[in-house]
Amino acid sequence: MENAFKYKVAIITGGARGIGKCIADEFRAAGACVYVIDKQEGEHFVGDISCKEVLEAFVSRILRDHDKVDYIINNALPPMKGIDECSFEEFQYALSVGVTAPFYLVKLLASHLSENASIVNISSSRDRMSQPQTESYTAAKGGISALTHALAVSLAGKARVNSISPGWIDTANSTLTRSDAEQQPAGRVGNPMDIANMVLFLCSDKAGFITGENICIDGGMTRLMIYNGDNGWKLEL
Repeated sequence: MENAFKYKVAIITGGARGIGKCIADEFRAAGACVYVIDKQEGEHFVGDISCKEVLEAFVSRILRDHDKVDYIINNALPPMKGIDECSFEEFQYALSVGVTAPFYLVKLLASHLSENASIVNISSSRDRMSQPQTESYTAAKGGISALTHALAVSLAGKARVNSISPGWIDTANSTLTRSDAEQQPAGRVGNPMDIANMVLFLCSDKAGFITGENICIDGGMTRLMIYNGDNGWKLEL
């Protein structure tokens, strides 16, 4: 993969840690010029993408150096709060980070996309399944999955647009149990490279006939039917 993306320009939101950092590191290793925006302090562009002016400043910074952008990876994480505790403002903030910001970032850069540009939105397997008290995050992830196919149609001929729905991805090198692995048909919990590998594939020429698609990378977890006592699962009341 070394130098596979040499001279290409890649943008990653939420790229200072976790999945986003892994994606950014892999693009750099492959020769790309990488621009990261994140709320966490660091050498990247620091800012909150829920703010329109922050996104505009970030784009202006990129366009000072480059006429064209090759890849946009919308990865920034919306907060997870449930209906019992989530305020109106908190729900709006989650949608701003998870849906509005990706839309506006693409809009700002639409006239600067290079030939064969690729946009990858990071959704979640929660776009199709839920736990209690996760409404803000789940709504944002469902929104970006739908935004993906809408953008793919609107940007036809200018960019391919796809999304990835990660399942359980361990971003903190957690101590995992045997039952954690056995819950998943793949036999293990996912790691950030599982997602980064797909991002770079979707941005490559090898994925030239893929657009408007959502790819779920969850070790098969969303395909496993669960009954009490099945597959190591036990309902405790």
